[in-house]
Amino acid sequence: MRLSLPRLHVLTSAAQCADDLRTIDAVLDAGAPAVQIRVKDRTDRDHLEIARVIVARCRRAGALSIVNDRVDLALAADADAVHLGLTDLPISAARELAGDRLVIGGTARDPATARQLVAEGADYLGVGPTYATATKDGLPAPIGLSTLAAIVATVDVPIIAISGITADRMREVLATGAHGIAVVGAVVDAPDPGAATRELLDLLADARGPT
Repeated sequence: MRLSLPRLHVLTSAAQCADDLRTIDAVLDAGAPAVQIRVKDRTDRDHLEIARVIVARCRRAGALSIVNDRVDLALAADADAVHLGLTDLPISAARELAGDRLVIGGTARDPATARQLVAEGADYLGVGPTYATATKDGLPAPIGLSTLAAIVATVDVPIIAISGITADRMREVLATGAHGIAVVGAVVDAPDPGAATRELLDLLADARGPT
């Protein structure tokens, strides 16, 4: 998976996961190669039901399904991957639970944390916030392109840059050596999420080859 990790990850919003799957269907129909399932303020039972529905859609579309935060629900939903934040279950514990069943991603904001997560068994890292964003509350100040580049140079797993990334910022982000990007607002808040997905895929292909 280190060599074939998709370069575009589309993150869902909680409302879309629970109440409106049309955006998810649109981005999958447009060719999104990975969807990260984020569900907030729902019971575990509801979270699992939602995750199973989206995992099934991803599987039909040939896309990687990633559950945010919860390795137990990722396993129960038969997802392909789990992405863990800094306050979630440690990567090492997640690896003990999941073995090789899941691709495991971790969140890093500095080179030291990146090295630690990879040593614990992370398959890839989500790095950010690259830029300021309004899609998630409570984030620290943006790390900027220089720190992103430093993390890329520190570890040998794919780096997925996240936060505030738009089509206009794509080239400067990829110039750091980042493997790919994760987006929320650039797709889910677009008038046409499918068209926004295709634009990002085209830019990624133009910049560095297949997505």
